[in-house]
Amino acid sequence: MKSNNRKYGWLCRMAVLGAMIGFACGAQAQVTVDARIDSLELFVGEQTHITLEVSADAKSELSLPQFKAGDMLTPGVEIVDVAKADTQRLNENARVLVSQRYNVTSFDSALYYLPPFVVKVDGKEYQSKNLALRVLSIPVDTVHTDQFYGPKEIMKVPFSWDDWSPIFWLSVLLLVWTFLLAYLYIRYRDNKPIIKIIKLAPKILPHTKAMQEIDQIKAEKAWAKEDSKEYYTRLTAILRTYIEKRYGFNAMEMTSAEIIDRLLTENTESLDELRSLFQTADLVKFAKYSTMINENDANLVNAIEFINQTKMEADPKAQAVPDEVVVEQKRSRRTLLGMRMGLAVATLAGVALLAWICWMVFELIA
Repeated sequence: MKSNNRKYGWLCRMAVLGAMIGFACGAQAQVTVDARIDSLELFVGEQTHITLEVSADAKSELSLPQFKAGDMLTPGVEIVDVAKADTQRLNENARVLVSQRYNVTSFDSALYYLPPFVVKVDGKEYQSKNLALRVLSIPVDTVHTDQFYGPKEIMKVPFSWDDWSPIFWLSVLLLVWTFLLAYLYIRYRDNKPIIKIIKLAPKILPHTKAMQEIDQIKAEKAWAKEDSKEYYTRLTAILRTYIEKRYGFNAMEMTSAEIIDRLLTENTESLDELRSLFQTADLVKFAKYSTMINENDANLVNAIEFINQTKMEADPKAQAVPDEVVVEQKRSRRTLLGMRMGLAVATLAGVALLAWICWMVFELIA
């Protein structure tokens, strides 16, 4: 009796274990197909989405309905677009959930029956539930036919200065920045300083400047007989410069006779000594004429007397106008390196500013 009870209990346990294994295998192999629609009603020409979801074993071979844009889901309901299927892994990759979305529309008002979707899993067909879609026509006032209007023109977006003012001012800044960069590059290329240093020196009167240069000739004793040509060249150059600044005509480009004729029109006195000096100088420079030391000395005295007789003293009541003296500074190696780095940084900043302006314009018109 006890032996039969043991055998009967063992058989029950084996039956329960087999049922559990079968249930687990059936649960693992279960396939669910579901379909849902976002909107049950829509107006003619509007669109809505239908989502198809299939849950199956990860090792199963799954085949979804093969629809493409332009196909008719049912007569009167057109598929506009088919999205890419999305796959999710569930239960530690034991199952998969595949979602497929269809974008549909209709241009005829009616109540449409949407047939169930057919899905194949391991060669076996499964169906989703059926759906319904109600398409409504747009209400039209057929009584007041005079109120029908054609399509409106494309509306132009009004201009707003608040939107464009940052771009305008940044463009002005970029333009100024470009000119400054070009100026710096030209100064660097021509090996010129960025900023000229100008010093103001007291203005020297023409006769004072001429007398200083004549005193320098005296100190150098350049009127020696063997240096007659250099002596007269320097002496006449001093006189020509003085005459040009004193009377205001270009004496440096005129001949000796032209200078004397022009001075005669200025009612200048004591020109005989000056004419003799210029004649002697021309003979020395162009005819290799040899002069005596006392003759050189006499011509020097004549030049001094001409300057003293024709000089014009400064007006004590007039405001003194100083002369400008430009001081050019040579560049050191450190200065050149700094200029190169400055040009590179300024160029990069200009490019970044241009890119920023282009991005702002794109954001505004996009």
